[in-house]
Amino acid sequence: MSVFQNLYQYRELLKTNVQKEIRGKYKGSFLGVLWSFINPLLMVLVYALVFPYIMKGNGIDNYLIFLIVAIIPWNFFTTVITTGCNCIWINGGIIKKVYFPREILPISVIVAGFVNFMISCIIILLFLIFGGVGFSIQLLWLPFVAIIQSMFSLGLLFVLSAIDVYVRDIEYLVAFLINLLFYATPILYTADLFPETIRWVLYLNPMAHFMDIYRSIFYYQTMPNMNSFLYLIILSIIVLVLGYWIFRKLERGFAEEV
Repeated sequence: MSVFQNLYQYRELLKTNVQKEIRGKYKGSFLGVLWSFINPLLMVLVYALVFPYIMKGNGIDNYLIFLIVAIIPWNFFTTVITTGCNCIWINGGIIKKVYFPREILPISVIVAGFVNFMISCIIILLFLIFGGVGFSIQLLWLPFVAIIQSMFSLGLLFVLSAIDVYVRDIEYLVAFLINLLFYATPILYTADLFPETIRWVLYLNPMAHFMDIYRSIFYYQTMPNMNSFLYLIILSIIVLVLGYWIFRKLERGFAEEV
């Protein structure tokens, strides 16, 4: 319970760091935090212009919307992992001078990413409305799925940000692996493209389950698969607890290494 006590005690620092993550990223730009909305929109427009022609829709109705409802959650995952990987290292000067719970740094990245993601979901809703798909009560699942994804991402970020202090090459390896993972996740295609006998291999990837659930609530407007949902809850808790444990073990040498 000490982690929750620490977070409560340093809640103002956490709040300040989250604001810095959101605003600092676009500091000095004319539009400021509006880029949190514009960036994913521009990314979606690129996919809208390119992939429906390259992939020829894969026989999927409303292929553009099919892409969008997976790409934006995927962008949430990749952004927090790649930008947060060095969050301990880049704050080395502060870590050497002032004591505060070090876990605030990766948590700030995740919370800021969560806020940006929820803003980006407005884009999904606009495409659903103007694309004629609409939306349903299943949208009530969205915050729960986003929180579970945040827990999973935070667990990974605890590990990666701690290791990055000692092994700086981890940032480049993570960027490479995420690029590979993109094509191993059913974002541009459906899992049905794979024979049922080997489809289970695809679902060893937790992000495949997340993409299916987001598509259920946005695109298909059906209740999420409860087996996938429970699997992700259990997995995210395990990853979060294990990740935090590793973070605390490696935390002892941060001040000497950064």
